Amino acid sequence: MKTTPNRYAKYIKLLLYALVVVLVNIAGLTLFFRADLTNNKIYSLSKVSKEVVSTLSEPLTIKVFFTKDLPAPHNTTERYLQDMLKEYALNGNNYFNYRFYNVSPETEGISGQDSGENREMARDYGINPVQIQIVEEDEVKFKQAYMGLVLIHGDIIERIPTITSTDGLEYKLTTAIQKLNNKVSALLNLKEKVQVKLVLSSSIYGVAPYMGIKQLDSYPDKIRDIVKQLNPKTYNRLEFSYIDPSSDPGAAKALADIDVMELSWPAIENANVAPGRGLIGLLLQYKEKIRVIPLLQVLRLPIFGTQYQLAEVSAVEEQINANLERLVNINEDVGYLADFGTLETIPMGPRSQETLGVFSALVNKTYSLKPINIKDERIPEQLKCLVIARPTEKLSDYALYQIDQALMHGTSLAVFADAFKEIRPAGQQPFMANQMPSYIPMDTGLEQLLSHYGVRIKQSLVLDENCYRQRRPPQQGGGDQPIYFAPIIQNEHINKDLDYMRNIKGLITVKISPLELDQQRIDDQKITAYQLFASSNRSWEMRDRITLNPMFLQPPASDKEMHSLPLAYLLEGSFSSYFKGKPMPEKPAEPKDGKEGDNAQEDAKPAEEAKPDLSKISGKGIFREQSPQTRILVVASSEMIKDQLLDEQGNSTNSMFILNMIDALNGRADIAAMRSKEQSFNPLKETGAAAKTIIKTVNIAGLPVLVVILGLIVWGRRHSRRKKIQAMFQG
Repeated sequence: MKTTPNRYAKYIKLLLYALVVVLVNIAGLTLFFRADLTNNKIYSLSKVSKEVVSTLSEPLTIKVFFTKDLPAPHNTTERYLQDMLKEYALNGNNYFNYRFYNVSPETEGISGQDSGENREMARDYGINPVQIQIVEEDEVKFKQAYMGLVLIHGDIIERIPTITSTDGLEYKLTTAIQKLNNKVSALLNLKEKVQVKLVLSSSIYGVAPYMGIKQLDSYPDKIRDIVKQLNPKTYNRLEFSYIDPSSDPGAAKALADIDVMELSWPAIENANVAPGRGLIGLLLQYKEKIRVIPLLQVLRLPIFGTQYQLAEVSAVEEQINANLERLVNINEDVGYLADFGTLETIPMGPRSQETLGVFSALVNKTYSLKPINIKDERIPEQLKCLVIARPTEKLSDYALYQIDQALMHGTSLAVFADAFKEIRPAGQQPFMANQMPSYIPMDTGLEQLLSHYGVRIKQSLVLDENCYRQRRPPQQGGGDQPIYFAPIIQNEHINKDLDYMRNIKGLITVKISPLELDQQRIDDQKITAYQLFASSNRSWEMRDRITLNPMFLQPPASDKEMHSLPLAYLLEGSFSSYFKGKPMPEKPAEPKDGKEGDNAQEDAKPAEEAKPDLSKISGKGIFREQSPQTRILVVASSEMIKDQLLDEQGNSTNSMFILNMIDALNGRADIAAMRSKEQSFNPLKETGAAAKTIIKTVNIAGLPVLVVILGLIVWGRRHSRRKKIQAMFQG
């Protein structure tokens, strides 16, 4: 009688356990949480990403084309992308959708699979396969794989054609979503249509076949069809027109001031082609703003000579999209001071020591870098940031006044100025014996302006023992040659108080000067000054006679001359005007008809006498004495934004720092913090000789000693327990 309940009890327990497991699994489907234990929260969305995806006002669909079963590290990238899109979906509203499409050839023919159609769809969206390297059975092989996605918002499409790494993936996705939102709003708010004007002289038709261009006469119809296809995607904001300057001389005259390619050719007697000229190009115009898209590329190749290539229709579509964004200001403008001898910005082209091609290309991915010649035009009041990179000419008071008043209107300044101007001997190479460049102190007037705001550039260069080291060739003895004027900034000397600086763990600088604060001015204006980074404690200054030949540079004899030096400052607050209490400077007069000196002044006198006296007219808002809350970034080295210290992908710490600062100056500090969240550069902390000895000793002898000690403790406890047991039985 008593055994029956016990026999069923174990079955009841088993059923209860099974029920608990089922209930736990059901709860797990609806009640779950995720914990990101990584230091930088790289597997969690940033706050700004959640805000962007939660404010969608129209359906956004992300189509992912990713080949399955790829080897490492690409399979990890796919998994990371899936997890991230799930996070977006959890934080987004009902307008956010995503889908992974099977594009793997291996699944062709399997029931329910349509990878062939998906691959064709990917190509239609501009997602093409890339070649990756895999290792199978000790052999290196190459494989074509799809790794890209498209974002479709309304009728507008944005592509990320290649995703080979997780670095910066959240930043790319969030900024793309944000850009699509802005593009929809900008297009819907256009009051007029954007004119797409094809400029093509019919006179070129006769000579085109001899240039290797076929069926040019059908090109206008093809461009018209492209615009027709794009119109629904741009909310019917495009209007196409065809201009033939050959039949309309008035149109040719109107295009004289626009940089459209003009061709001219001699007579081709054998082909009965008369000499002539013609124009070819595509114009995008909205009101008075014009963007020119070149349609013909001229190449000079060895052996083959001059070759002409007409732009493919698909490429024209992409160019129209890209230039439309610039035309209607979808990306915010970042101003760039383009006169007074500043460095040139070249978006495309070969790298150079004196151009900012990489910087320009990186900035233009998010903003529109707008050159501003303040000799001829005013700085736009709505501009959020103005970049000033190494002016070499003396700025007039009028130019300084414009910069000052831009700051007073809330425009942030990013100043990359050199303390010295390098003068190279004509036709000679640097660092050659008796042919060294000379360095003269820079005096452009910008120095006085910055000093008024509270920061001074010292007339010296920073040399540092913690620097870049160059490998010497065997004929020079081999070994490493320290380049003291290229300090490497250590993690402990980088400010971590700002969110977008926390993951910047190392920088390299070249020919940089130290900065010093005017603490009295800083306090009087209630300015907050952030020291962004500094040199190591083993750095010193080079003053007076500057020479940068690495062979002649040596650390100072006394360690007392070595100390850390501040190299970059960010000033935040409300600044007072440099021209407060001073008369408003006049715009310098330009000489006319080549007249200079006394003759020009004499000719001007009658005109001056005829003019009314305007000096007594006053008005409100013409001059501002105090700025709203704004920022000034000062780095005393233009090398920081030159091509040699930046990478085209924007993944290096130097590129991250520059782009983060541009974001912060434009009021996008949260975006900047998100960009550098996945910083792959994680240097080890510097340790001294004593610490290294202790660590080695612990690793070599400490662990065996610890094992012996633990063994003795266990033996002692067992011995003690044995004695206690013996005592119990003996008693």
